[in-house]
Amino acid sequence: MAKNYIIDIQHLSKSFGDTRVLQDISFYVRKGEFVTLLGPSGCGKTTLLRMIAGFENPDEGTILLDGKDILELPPYRRPLNTVFQKYALFPHLDVYDNVAFGLKLQKVPEEEIDKRVEKVLKLVSMSDYEDRNVDSLSGGQQQRVAIARALINQPRVLLLDEPLAALDLKMRKDMQIELKEMHRKLGITFIYVTHDQEEALTLSDTIVVMNEGRIQQIGTPIDIYNEPVNAFVADFIGESNILGGRMIRDRRVSFIGHEFDCVDEGFGEDVPVDVVVRPEDIYFTTEPAKCQFKAKVNSCVFKGVHYEMWVDTDSGFELMIQDYDPYPVGSEVMLYIDPDDIQVMHKERLRNSFEGVVLGDGRVEFLDAEFEADTTGFAEGDEVEVSVEFDKVDLLDHEEEAEVSGNVAFILYKGNHYHLTVKTDSGQNIWVDTNDIWDKGDLVGIKILAKDIKLSKKAVADE
Repeated sequence: MAKNYIIDIQHLSKSFGDTRVLQDISFYVRKGEFVTLLGPSGCGKTTLLRMIAGFENPDEGTILLDGKDILELPPYRRPLNTVFQKYALFPHLDVYDNVAFGLKLQKVPEEEIDKRVEKVLKLVSMSDYEDRNVDSLSGGQQQRVAIARALINQPRVLLLDEPLAALDLKMRKDMQIELKEMHRKLGITFIYVTHDQEEALTLSDTIVVMNEGRIQQIGTPIDIYNEPVNAFVADFIGESNILGGRMIRDRRVSFIGHEFDCVDEGFGEDVPVDVVVRPEDIYFTTEPAKCQFKAKVNSCVFKGVHYEMWVDTDSGFELMIQDYDPYPVGSEVMLYIDPDDIQVMHKERLRNSFEGVVLGDGRVEFLDAEFEADTTGFAEGDEVEVSVEFDKVDLLDHEEEAEVSGNVAFILYKGNHYHLTVKTDSGQNIWVDTNDIWDKGDLVGIKILAKDIKLSKKAVADE
């Protein structure tokens, strides 16, 4: 392990009952780094933070601090302190006694306590509040007290679990600046949990993007924003146009019905890909020679710093564009995209694929349900690979009859259709391309026609 690593997470996994909340998590944190665990609610980021703090134990894996395993150490023996979303202050104590509480338990001399309380309250801009009751403070002030109480113990690592979530927007932005400055002054390691992408981009040296218990990408804010590795990261971090495309050859890609130069290489030739173009990277032009495609503006909304416009392209796709100058609704425009602004990504999957078992009589079992299918050439009990194209899955209102039901877990707009992730009642994912509008969390029925279910012999693993 490199000398500047302070924390090394190795292959952590955790389940609560039948629910897998962390799956083979591995990453390291450098000394003095500001690392943010970023992801939607339920992705496992808080569970991971609680494991580092010692409040939860993993089912598998190791946590090293300065190269030493700390899993057997109770929370109070780890040189870490945690700041929670709910400040967990003692309402019967004033600011001074809340901050000094841990030092008094350790029987630190009173003179030393006074010095350290004065120093840490100055750091969080609360020097004149020692005698105030914590219930009389604003949310931002209470959060500063909670941070001061964590810092006074001089931890090697400060863990922060969505500490600004309860604050209003202006106070949250002010506290982001203060946290960044505190980190600079203290020089200690911060590990921060949030679901707020802007917060992560503002504060972090390194961002760990998580979803469904897995790490999706690790990188600097600039890397994460400009070079997302998959559609989830591209959609989760800022606004994006995410579109299906085809890599024609190195440095040449096709999407939205047109071909473009790009800077990406190594994908192969005539390969399906996903393409990301940020809305600020699509440019208007009045020069026909520069124009790569045409569009019609269908909405234009002022967003304070820029205008957000949706345009319908000449090939039937809808794109979001952000620009400092407005273009009237209904106007015909000419557009272009620079090669450096096109991000090409490998497709995570080309179709749905499941393990199944032939039941005989033209039926197959997969997704913990029975479906009619063409089982010609297969015998009852045969284990098979089941594949279904994304656009061959029908979603129904949950009251309608369907073989399987589930909830819409993720929605990705791809310019001319929606790509949905539906988590079935058995906990498996199925992906659906549809023009219908569904909301995240909707309960749906899943119907697949027999002619759209393709079976193949299950591959035998090499022994």
